[in-house]
Amino acid sequence: MAHPTFPPLYVSHGSPMTALEASAAKAAWERLAQRFASGPTPPTAVIAISGHTLTREPVLLAAPQHEAVHDFSGFPAELYALRYSAPGAPALARRVASLVERAGLPLHVLPEGGMDHGIWTPLRTFFPEGHVPVLPLGWPPHWSPSQLFALGQALAPLVDDGVLILGTGAITHNLRLWAGGRGAVDAPEIPESAAFRTWMAERSAAADWPTLLDYRRQAPHAAHMHPTDEHLLPFLWPPVLRAPSRWACACTRA
Repeated sequence: MAHPTFPPLYVSHGSPMTALEASAAKAAWERLAQRFASGPTPPTAVIAISGHTLTREPVLLAAPQHEAVHDFSGFPAELYALRYSAPGAPALARRVASLVERAGLPLHVLPEGGMDHGIWTPLRTFFPEGHVPVLPLGWPPHWSPSQLFALGQALAPLVDDGVLILGTGAITHNLRLWAGGRGAVDAPEIPESAAFRTWMAERSAAADWPTLLDYRRQAPHAAHMHPTDEHLLPFLWPPVLRAPSRWACACTRA
């Protein structure tokens, strides 16, 4: 049976408050939700790659059921009251393990569950009924972009099975800029952020993967926009099935 195919997606999840507040990112999530709802069938499963589930080597969380993890502090009580659950994908985990092993890369499969906020906040908008199975994939942030790129490419055959590969993070992520508190969502963008985002958009539109994978050295203000780069790396390693400009990317600043 042929499945509809879904191109890999990268969305900026921004602050956990995106789950509650109106924002450009939340509006983009809602547009994506409409596209999923209007399609013939939803994805058969979601492989979720977040900037918050980080491990020493790649790890699949293959529990039969997942619940939202409130992995943050200092936010309003209504955010902690939000819940989201989804079935797991143990059988898919076995398929992923076979593909990654064939690529000569390490992978661990654990019968554990849980979705960090980088996963459940967008999925709660995309699939509010929680009916699409989820397979979180923890990954090592100390791996180079090229190593992670190879891991992503090992997942490419899954797209033909109707699997959505979802990366989440933030196109800019420097929490030191929030030292004085969260600014207004409509505050002017700082020039360094604009320069970095423009560079990312241009290199992505050109499908210039060698340059993107070398972003730390070539992109303007890269270290300032990402003092640590775990929130950008999920953009760089889902499998390349088409030019990145064809992906959906809901970009927020943080």
